[in-house]
This record gives sequence, structure tokens and C-alpha cells, in this order.
Amino acid sequence: MRIIQTISTDLSAGGASVADWQVKAAVELLDAGSTVPFIARYRKEVTGTLDDIQLRLLEERLRYLRELEDRREAILKSIDESGKLTDELRGAINAATTKSELEDLYLPYKSKRRTRAQIAREAGLEPLADSLINDPQQDPESLAGTFLNAEYEVNAAADALAGARAILTERASQDPVLVAELRERLWSRGKIASKIAPGAPASEAAKFSDYEDFVQPVATQPSHRILALLRGEREGALSLELAEADPRSEEALAEARRGYETAVAHSLGIKAATDAPAGKWLAQTVRLAWRGRLLARIESDLRTRLFEAAEEASVKVFAANLRDVLLAAPAGNRAVLGLDPGLRTGVKVAVVDATGKVVDISTIYPHAPANKWDAAVATLVRLAVKHGTELIAVGNGTASRETDKLAGEVIAKLTNKPVKVIVSEAGASVYSASALASAELPDLDVSIRGAVSIARRLQDPLAELVKIEPKSIGVGQYQHDLTPAKLDRSLDAVVEDCVNAVGVDVNTASPALLARVAGVGSLLSRNIVEHRNANGPFATRRALLKVPRLGAKAFEQCAGFLRITGGKQPLDASAVHPEAYGLAERLLAAAASKDQSVGSLNAGDFVTEQFGLPTVKDVISELVRPARDPRPDFKTASLKEGVEKISDLEVGMILEGTVSNVAAFGAFVDVGVHQDGLVHVSAMSNKFIADPREIVTSGQVVKVKVLEVDPARKRISLTLRLDDEPGAKVERNERSSRPQRGAEPRVPRTNNAPARGAKSATQREAKPSTGGNTAMAEALRRAGLGK
Repeated sequence: MRIIQTISTDLSAGGASVADWQVKAAVELLDAGSTVPFIARYRKEVTGTLDDIQLRLLEERLRYLRELEDRREAILKSIDESGKLTDELRGAINAATTKSELEDLYLPYKSKRRTRAQIAREAGLEPLADSLINDPQQDPESLAGTFLNAEYEVNAAADALAGARAILTERASQDPVLVAELRERLWSRGKIASKIAPGAPASEAAKFSDYEDFVQPVATQPSHRILALLRGEREGALSLELAEADPRSEEALAEARRGYETAVAHSLGIKAATDAPAGKWLAQTVRLAWRGRLLARIESDLRTRLFEAAEEASVKVFAANLRDVLLAAPAGNRAVLGLDPGLRTGVKVAVVDATGKVVDISTIYPHAPANKWDAAVATLVRLAVKHGTELIAVGNGTASRETDKLAGEVIAKLTNKPVKVIVSEAGASVYSASALASAELPDLDVSIRGAVSIARRLQDPLAELVKIEPKSIGVGQYQHDLTPAKLDRSLDAVVEDCVNAVGVDVNTASPALLARVAGVGSLLSRNIVEHRNANGPFATRRALLKVPRLGAKAFEQCAGFLRITGGKQPLDASAVHPEAYGLAERLLAAAASKDQSVGSLNAGDFVTEQFGLPTVKDVISELVRPARDPRPDFKTASLKEGVEKISDLEVGMILEGTVSNVAAFGAFVDVGVHQDGLVHVSAMSNKFIADPREIVTSGQVVKVKVLEVDPARKRISLTLRLDDEPGAKVERNERSSRPQRGAEPRVPRTNNAPARGAKSATQREAKPSTGGNTAMAEALRRAGLGK
């Protein structure tokens, strides 16, 4: 119950009130093997309509808190076995809410190697330390002379005093209350400072030049800046410290340190007695305890805290961007000519038909050194005519704009004008060399597989990108600095949620796509495909139960997300779960008897013990708009002719581009020059923006103005405020900070298909898809559904 209450409090902090019973119900479902997509979609009554985002937060927090409870039990057991567990200590351990608090309490009782303080205690020096604290009027040298112990090599007063000091510094460092107080004080009042490290290579120093003489409050640093500072230190470019105050001001630093040392003295029971004989020795002891012991430990703790907070924010940014890319608008069932640009090695060409099947391949050499431009145009024209190409997908890598120009010339020679689109190559090479690609395209060279992937990801970004490790899609910030397990969990959850939100045609989906369906996984996905290949398409959802090892539990989890178009049961093509088919039929019968549409029925009239109001409303919504695709309509953006490289850019230009990545500090926009430009968060709106995603999302088409171009450093500064004057002082929106651009990495561009959000005036809407949704809707209508 402690875990459940903690989670409900955490979730409620996000805005919506979440009760303990909702968390308890969700935890029970998760423990019983239910997946988040299934719970979010088909168990709304049980959890009080917790959505997938809340459930993912719950799942992650549950993992942490259970690890915390396991550690709590282990610590209690260890201390109890040592015979040192008191009721007061047990209460403190049970009250700890974080792992760091637990470790603070456990530190004095840990089994560890003998310390200087422990040896000093064995030598009988603890009474010396206590005596000097209790009566500082004593002379330290004289008193210490009475504690000599040759057996422990305490042969002089200085040795005894050193041992007593070791005892006091350890005592202070193991005081959990003191450590917690000073940790929070340094967090809230301290400064993080950096400068270029002595001897740093010139290239690294230049990369991190914005962090020279950098001093900022510890607690207010954004995630990207913390990760940049830590990376700079790790690469030897920066010297980094957490200081009590601005280290450039000796007066401020000295004043701050006095406050910390006063707290240490109070913890040890030392009273102000600077004029007493032992006063100087005690003051030095306090100073060493803080600067030599406590500060180092707390700085290490806060570095971990800074990294974890920055990591948490970065993972969220990565996950949000990945969601936008995966849910980008699909071009649908259209023939696509995919071009994987290259110079010396040529442009790889793959044509896929409306189903994604490879129907033709080629390699052309339009660029230097071969310069066979006319032959390349002729080849592409021939392929486009032969296969009725409707779209041309151009990869955004090396020679992308040159190849885009080639595609434009090809289109000019065609009667039926296909639409050309710049498509992200991110992860295409990873896929091409993978075992999955070898199984899917065994007869194609690795280089040609990249062109196939580029073409297919235009048809359906989700279906193609699930074949690639999420980290390779390149929409994160500092992703290589993050904990792999945590990042993988978060990204895998996003992929799973996206796949299940859209739904999967079980008779056409690849094993990679099926593996992401709730309750399926890699083993069952292979079994489904093997059964499909051996026995033909599935006629009903119930037929899935014939797949080896796909039992009742797996069927319950996956059935609602798998679609069967043109099967025996029209509802199998919808998002209605088989367990609710009876409810759907009652709704349809009621609508028919009243000669009205399903959508006009009162959902409350159909609530039963099994199906509550949320489920009834979902079923009605699905019958009204069967198998609706949550993704936006497919649109494309126009890149400016003649602007192909960074040197072609001019300050003041207004360009159209695609948001390739959204970070905490702003958004990167692909304007077609092989280097994404940055729109800082302060240049997105005239009002305060806390999160760039309030304005843009990955894949969105936007108009931007060029404010600054730095070809040498490959930096492009852009603004969404088209009335901003280049060179003029940019008005920062309230509370936004100056961008720390020196160490912001170049972030790879992503899928060029626009996502949800504002639309550009020059976007061209492509022809509507004639895929499975339309066929399913027609089947439902024939069966009297979807009225």
C-alpha cells in the first residue's frame, strides 16, 4: 500500500487526481500479465480510465519503488543481524522515500574495510575527540599526550590528534540528517562552474567554448546543458565543479563556506570557542570535515542527481519525438520510387508497388565523378512510367539535394507528375545490414536495401521504422550519454503504444511489426507469420488461437489490435475487441429498431456489469468511424530551389522546412542544406514558451527566417517569428534564457513526413490513400455496421 499511495500521489501531481484504487487496479492488471496498451484501451472501467501515458509513468515508478522496497528489506535485515537495529532506526529506514536516503541511513552500518577512524577508535582515541568537544578550554597537545598507544603506532600527540580528527570527520560524514541538509542546501544555493580544461585540444576547446567561465545555479540547469557539461568534462575539454557560491568571488565563496561549516560544527556539538585553546584545532577539524570529506561526497551525490534529472528529461524528449515520427502521415498504398543518394558509389534505386513489394532496382551515376546525368534521368523516367510511380522518395544523406534536383527533372519529363519527398535515412543503413533485412530481402545487395527502406518508410513510416532499433532513428538529444536500459525501455514503450494505437493487419504485417503488438512478442510474431504462410490468410480473429503457443491470455491482449480486412466477421477489421462483439451487435440492433444512427444512441442505456460507460462509448465511436487511423493526412513541403548547401543560405531568407528534432532548448529544422538549423525556444513565439513542443513537433512543416549562418562551425540560427530582423537584438520571451549553443550537438534529421500541428501555405496535399480502412468500412456498411 505504501507503493500504491506513493504512485497515486505522484500521478496526481501531474494535474489529474488519481485515487489509490485506480493505481491498485492497474498494478494488479500489470502483475497478471496485461500490457499497457490493452489496459489503456480495454480496461478503462477497471482503472478509472487511466490513459497510456499515465500507465507508463505508473509502470516505471512501480519498478523503482519495488527496487526501493527490496533494498529497504535488505538493509533492515543486514542491520538487524548486526544487532544494531533500534526502533528509531527502523522507523527512519521505513520513512525513507529515495534510494539515496536509504544509503545515508545505512552508511554507518555497512560492512567495509577498516577506516582511519575505526583504527583510531580501536586505539582508544574517541574519548580524546569527545573531551575536546565538551571542553575546548583544554590544551589539545597536552591532552593528546595522555592517549599515546605504541601498539597502534600512536607515538606522539600529533598522531593522537590526527586519529581524533579522523573520528570526528567520519562522524559528520555519516550523520544522515546533516548530509541531507547540506545536500539540499548545495542543490538550492550552489553553483555549477566550468572552464576550458588545461591542455584541452583546440578542437574540443572550440566545441565547448560557450562553457568557458560558465557559472550558473545548480538546480535551474536544463537537461541539455547538464549533459553538455558532463560530456565536456568526460572528453577532457572542461573542468567542472559544484561550488558553494560563485567561485569567481572569494568573498562570496568564503561567506557561503562559513554557513556550511557552522552546520557541521553544530552537528558535532562544537560550540563557537575560537579563543579557547582547542578552538583552532576544532575549527580546522570542521573545515576538513566539510571541504575534505562531506563536500566531495555531496558533490558526487548531486552529480548523480543532476544526471538522473537530465536523463529523465532527455528520455521524455526522445520518446515524444519518436512518437511524432512513428505517427507521421503515411503516404499509403502507392507505388514509390526510392532513391538512396550517393556520389562515387552512385544513387541506389528501388521501386516498390502499392503493397511495398520490390518490383525493380537499379544503380545510376548522375553525380561526380561519373556525371552520367542524362542516362540517370532516362533510367528513372523509364522506371516511373513502367511502374506507374506516384511518389519519389529521396534520402536526405550525402548528395540529397543534388538527387532531389535530379528527381525534379525526371518529374518534368513525365505526364503523370509524381510528388517528390525528402525522406530521412536515419537507421536505413542499420536496417540494411540487419538479419531482418536479410530475411526480408535475401536477393538484394545491402546497398539496395537502403533504397527499399527509404521508399517503404514513405508509404508507412510506422511499419518500416519498427524494423529499426529506436535509438538509430536519431530524434534524441545526447542519447549516447543516457543509461541504455532506461532509454530502451522508454523507447520500446513508445513503439508499442504507437503500433497498437494504429492497429496492424495480421495478414500483411511483417514479423517486426507484429512483434510490437500487445501480447505478441518476437516468438509469437514468427509463429503467426509461419502459420499464415503455411495455411493462407487468417479469415477470423478466432483463427489466431490455432497459432502454436498463442493461448487465451495472448489472444486477449492482442486481438483488439490485430485487423482482418475482408474476413468473415466485419468487426474483425475494427478496434472492437472480440469480447465486446455482443455489445456491438446490441448497439447495431437498437439503432436499426429505432431507425437511427449508432452515434445517436444513449451510451448509458447499454451499460452492464461487464461493460461500463467508457467501453460503450468506445464501441459506438468505432462503429461510427471504423478503424480510424490516428495519424494525420499525408502532405509534403517545398524546399527552396538553389539552396542546397549551407553556403547558399543568406541572412533574412524565408524558407520552408521540416522540424527534424525537438529538444528542450528548441527545435532543429531541415531546410535542405545537409545541416539542420536551430530555432531556439526564445525565437518560437512572442509569448513565454516552457516547452518547444507547445509550438512544434517532429515532422511538422514550418516557415522560418534565417537569422545567422556560420559555415565554419556549421551553425544555422533560425526563427519562427518571420518579422524578426536579422542582426537586431532578439526579444526573448519572458523567463527564457540565453541559449548555450557551444556544445549543442548536431542532431540527425528525421522522417520528412509532417506530423500533427500547424500547416504551411505551400504544402501540397497528396492523393488520398485507398488502403484497408476504406475496404473495411465498406464491409461494415454491407453488414449493416458503421451506419
